[in-house]
Amino acid sequence: MTRPVLIIEDDADISESLKYNFEREGLVAVTAPTGEAGLTAALNERDPPRLIILDLMLPGMSGIELCRRLRREPATRRTPIIMLTAKASESDRVAGLDLGADDYITKPFSVRELLARVRAVMRRADETMGKTYEDDHLLIDFDDIRVVCDGAKIKLTNKEFTLLSVLARSADRVVTRQQLLDSVWGYSYYGDARTLDVHIRRLRQKLDKCGDCIETVVGVGYRFVGCPTQSAASQ
Repeated sequence: MTRPVLIIEDDADISESLKYNFEREGLVAVTAPTGEAGLTAALNERDPPRLIILDLMLPGMSGIELCRRLRREPATRRTPIIMLTAKASESDRVAGLDLGADDYITKPFSVRELLARVRAVMRRADETMGKTYEDDHLLIDFDDIRVVCDGAKIKLTNKEFTLLSVLARSADRVVTRQQLLDSVWGYSYYGDARTLDVHIRRLRQKLDKCGDCIETVVGVGYRFVGCPTQSAASQ
């Protein structure tokens, strides 16, 4: 059975319009009018969502609170979330993305653009399913969202793990700053590009002994080089 797109939106006209357009694209879609109903649908073990469209201004449980809850639940911590809201300020976008949303779209919006964003987010999610990276020191389990360095588990935020995953899946190749911003923050991100450098710095610090796995390519971006053996690194 095809997993559905879950639309959590209290405006019935928007909700039904999105459902109609998703189904025209061949996607199964289900709707939920409140945060509580959305949480129940998101945690449905028999029919878990492939992607969640989440309005922030919901009655009862807010979209922000729901997003935070979904990222804590093992069943939904990797489920792509696109926030849909009338809040258009840069600080609102940054807050939403930092909570773990994969993209952020403001109302009013183009259905055509939303569908393109949905396809892009689902494509990125499919690319990171069920694979691992492992060398002599570092283990990255993309499926279980787990990072281990020299036997010690590293606790990362959702953004930090996504950033590491994008780099690791392009091992030994330079990933430009713009590619990383597009892949991790979404191409709607118009904030300070220095946020990437801040996240890279924090990621390296958290990786501790394995922090050297990320190499800076000055003026271009970053490259994942892994953690070579001690003898190889000294050559």
